[in-house]
Amino acid sequence: MAGEAEEMTVVQHLAELRRRIIYVLIVFAAGLAGGLFAAKPVYQYLIGVEQAQHFVLHAFSFWDGIGMYMKIAMVVALVPAIPFTAYQLWAFVAPALRPHERSAALRYVPYVLVLFVLGLLFAYYIVFPMALSFTISVTRSMGLEETYGIAQYFSFMFGLVVPLALLFELPLLVMFLTRLRILNPLRLKRMRRYAYFVLAFIAVAITPPDFISDFLVTIPLVILYEFSVFLSALVFRKQLAADAQLEARYIHKEA
Repeated sequence: MAGEAEEMTVVQHLAELRRRIIYVLIVFAAGLAGGLFAAKPVYQYLIGVEQAQHFVLHAFSFWDGIGMYMKIAMVVALVPAIPFTAYQLWAFVAPALRPHERSAALRYVPYVLVLFVLGLLFAYYIVFPMALSFTISVTRSMGLEETYGIAQYFSFMFGLVVPLALLFELPLLVMFLTRLRILNPLRLKRMRRYAYFVLAFIAVAITPPDFISDFLVTIPLVILYEFSVFLSALVFRKQLAADAQLEARYIHKEA
């Protein structure tokens, strides 16, 4: 009987996880539909900025225009989907948290959207122009004629901007895992060398194959990691203080 009860508990957890994943997919689909309506004004803005004025964009396929609209719609859909996903994750693990941990973790959810938007702005207005300028300067120094497709331009842009925006969630993720006592600053410091290697690999994977772009992306990622270690230390110190208070109360009651 005990085995059956434990199996039912696992099944219930899986059913709950499935239900929350479905909620996330529904919100993403709704955001995708809304993103299709917003795709045209967003496109007009993106091709009107200074970095897009240096060349004429071409369509090399009948699907290039539709594909570009879909890319924009997917990025727009991520804006509501990411904080909603964070809330669903909180709701899934909330029963296992203590009341004060539950309320503290819930306060992180609004900042998920803030950090994602900040990541988009940083990547688009700082990293993307630098990477684009460097690649263009190399192309022109080789005497090559520039003929860029709209699909290549937006793939290059979103391939750089979206991963960086998602990586801006690292401090909140670390704080959340520290709150769950899965991570702590000591463990993060011991993992620093491996973390730097992983972050450098990510930077190389999402940027053009040149040292300057890799460097421009690696530096903010390393800063984000160190900031995450700092925030983890703040949460960890509060946990130690709370544990000390609970232990003192227990000793006082026993006495």
